[in-house]
Amino acid sequence: MTATTAGRILSIAHHLPTRVLTNDELAAMVDTSDEWIRSRVGITTRHIAAEDESVADMAIGAAAKAVARAGVDAADIDLVLVATCTAVDRMPSTAAQVARHLGVPAAAVFDLNAACAGFTHALATADLAIRGGRSRTALVVGADKMSDFLDWTDRSSCVIFGDGAGAAVVTAADASRPGLIGPVVWGSQPERGSAITLGTTGPAGPPALFRQDGHVVYRWAMTSLAPVARQACEQAGVAPSELAAVVTHQANLRIIEAVTRQIGAANAVIARDVVDSGNTSAASVPLALSKLVERAEIHSGAPVLLLGFGAGLSYAAQVVGCP
Repeated sequence: MTATTAGRILSIAHHLPTRVLTNDELAAMVDTSDEWIRSRVGITTRHIAAEDESVADMAIGAAAKAVARAGVDAADIDLVLVATCTAVDRMPSTAAQVARHLGVPAAAVFDLNAACAGFTHALATADLAIRGGRSRTALVVGADKMSDFLDWTDRSSCVIFGDGAGAAVVTAADASRPGLIGPVVWGSQPERGSAITLGTTGPAGPPALFRQDGHVVYRWAMTSLAPVARQACEQAGVAPSELAAVVTHQANLRIIEAVTRQIGAANAVIARDVVDSGNTSAASVPLALSKLVERAEIHSGAPVLLLGFGAGLSYAAQVVGCP
């Protein structure tokens, strides 16, 4: 492996739980309405995992599809990364569980927690491992089960989230060819980190619950994310007007559309999976990209901007070639 090698997304896939929770059903549980939810976050439905469906189960579902679509042998996978902030198991890692289930024999396996920016961080980590000669075929997964950590009496948060997983197979390719994973632009504003939390409790205490200051997060997203995205485009040598698609973290439809306008991606397909799947945290970027690919809305090799952002306040963006 040489420095002329870079990562390329070979395949993308997703998994969604069977149960669909509608806005009308939520309105029967908490003081809200379909109109209130649509007008504020743009969501109409979200998928909720069964009580016995774990983060690892969803990660395995997405990963198995991605590996099958890539046509690679499990024995050739040498790195498995799972981005998640909701895995209940501390050991073994979710990545280790995915590797065991898929029959990956000897890969480096570890989980990564950058919350809703997790997948884009994990994808960058896999790409850097490939560029550095430490990996040749990586499996990158984003999976979260936010329903385990929601206060179902709090309409400001329980209406937002859904459960799911997305996965990509990343392979080594000649760095001179098009359609590679571009340089990552990543960072954080930890001084505002308390705006999004999922706390911890002792073994006998109540479950930790998700909390956020939506106003702080919205203002940060509106002022900070577009420059990051434009920088990722510049480092990849792609003008925003040349992007075939923009896939941001599916946090809020208003944020998605406003940030895309600020970027200047006038000709791009905009991923709006938040409407059907809600905010699926680390799963949202690969899940949304997978759906665009399944619907053939973007062609293989076309430049796609990925932009993850979330708790921390953390962010990571890169331009990739559509698998």
